[in-house]
Amino acid sequence: MSYGIVGYKLERKPVAYFGYWKSHYSLYGIGNRVTKAHAAELKDYLLSKGTIQFPADKPLPFRLVTKMVKARVGEIEKSSAAP
Repeated sequence: MSYGIVGYKLERKPVAYFGYWKSHYSLYGIGNRVTKAHAAELKDYLLSKGTIQFPADKPLPFRLVTKMVKARVGEIEKSSAAP
């Protein structure tokens, strides 16, 4: 738990945080590079600084979320391996 929501960290770096609100699900902490890399796939969702909102009345795009979380893990692993 961090910021009052469920989150995952890898090597002390945030991977992703998940929250549920009345009208949407939120994905936080995924990072600007990952968000920009998936901009075309995120065009139908509300984005704000550090947050992606998915409507609660529609199915969560699991494949997209999985892809972004894996990309974030890759970023962390790459930065940890750098000298």
